[in-house]
Amino acid sequence: MHLTQILLPLYDNDGKPFPVEVFHAIRDELVAQFGGLTAYMRAPAEGLWSPPGRDATREDIAVFEIMTPEINSAWWSRYRKTLEGRLRQETIVIRSHPIQLL
Repeated sequence: MHLTQILLPLYDNDGKPFPVEVFHAIRDELVAQFGGLTAYMRAPAEGLWSPPGRDATREDIAVFEIMTPEINSAWWSRYRKTLEGRLRQETIVIRSHPIQLL
């Protein structure tokens, strides 16, 4: 089993919050593709990064998680590019971890 996580920014590059409908559309697409997901939207995670020679940048993110028996890397790569275009981001992080159900 694999746990795939999508880290989604809550705000666009101008600091304006994305409409909730954006996240509902992503949720609906993933549920249609995989049959379910867990979305962490109410207590956003905080991302920090510091580009070389610059001050740290902070970003609030939502996390969507999907469990699947196998990973289709080609599908995820295409979907990541779709999300990057839709959310006008250089990079959307999608990561997967093998898990053992206990």
